[in-house]
Amino acid sequence: MIIGVPREMKNHENRVGLTPAGTHELVKRGHKVLIETHSGAASGFRNDDYEQAGAEIVITEDEIWGRADLIIKVKEPEEHEYKMARKDQLIFSFFHFASNKKLTYAMIDSGAICMAYETVETKSKTLPILIPMSEVAGRMAIQQGARYLEKPVMGRGILLGGVPGVSPGKVLIIGAGVVGVQAAKMASGLGAHVTIIDTDIERLRYVNDVLPPHVVTMFSSEYNIRRLVPNHDLIVGAVLIPGGKSPKVITRDMLKLMRPGTVLVDVSVDQGGCIETCKPTTHENPTFIVDGILHYCVANMPGAVPYTSTIALTNSTLPYILQIADKGWKKACLDNYELLKGLNIINGEIVYRSVAAAFDLHYKPVHHFLDIKENEIE
Repeated sequence: MIIGVPREMKNHENRVGLTPAGTHELVKRGHKVLIETHSGAASGFRNDDYEQAGAEIVITEDEIWGRADLIIKVKEPEEHEYKMARKDQLIFSFFHFASNKKLTYAMIDSGAICMAYETVETKSKTLPILIPMSEVAGRMAIQQGARYLEKPVMGRGILLGGVPGVSPGKVLIIGAGVVGVQAAKMASGLGAHVTIIDTDIERLRYVNDVLPPHVVTMFSSEYNIRRLVPNHDLIVGAVLIPGGKSPKVITRDMLKLMRPGTVLVDVSVDQGGCIETCKPTTHENPTFIVDGILHYCVANMPGAVPYTSTIALTNSTLPYILQIADKGWKKACLDNYELLKGLNIINGEIVYRSVAAAFDLHYKPVHHFLDIKENEIE
């Protein structure tokens, strides 16, 4: 199989879809890997590193998209790439379709097979490719939140860990999934007072068991959120509906309850955001202020630490990429339930229910394209 790795085009997206180590494994199995020139440079990988691993360096993205059977990307195609995707070409990437109508329609029109990293799911409901990036984003949420609490960037002027004689800052984390737990670890490690809320009592029990005693758990409800937001300095939105749009748990009117300079970090922005006033921002222009409240809503947070993120991502994606390359996508999906769940769009049809529901579009179960029964998927 010919695998193509184009250079990432999203603003300040410094990650790359495949490391030289991953390239070596694919080439060793007889596959051809095309790397767009300098696509790994920002992650610390040179053209020479890829060539030594057996890749062919390609000058233009047009050639990558034109020759490859399988496209490996970190982030979803940008608008100028829409026309490059072609019928029956498999694209394996973070898509987050439910928050991007234009992308969804473009990929439907392309006839490509779109497999989303964020919906690859085990039978135990974990998301093995999303997890490492969620770990990075959760930790970065506190790192960035602490920075933007500083007064020169319009924050409240709070040091999260406090000092002797001065109380530490207060952090509210909405969602006790991977992002939320990693954020709580970082914030508590800095000495902040942390409250983490969720609707899943079992997750809260887990948090209570593994995190320090100064991390407080609470059931998530609108009533409790309204009680908590007035006295917290940094609020992290970490709500995830796999493949679907995030619910708005912080509404516009709640901003008036907060103190000026409070910082909101919406890690759910890729899926539409869980804060009503959220809109996607970039590493170049990461923040904006609404009603005196600072919002940080960067849609590709792990792109700021590309060396760490690229290696972590390839560690998770490579086993799946090898299966697809060795068997073809249909056989790989038949043999592996996790890959099957990654399928979102096939030849113009939406095969992931939450994506269809997001735009009230026709949903065609994936079993129509594969020799399986519908009840083997749901």
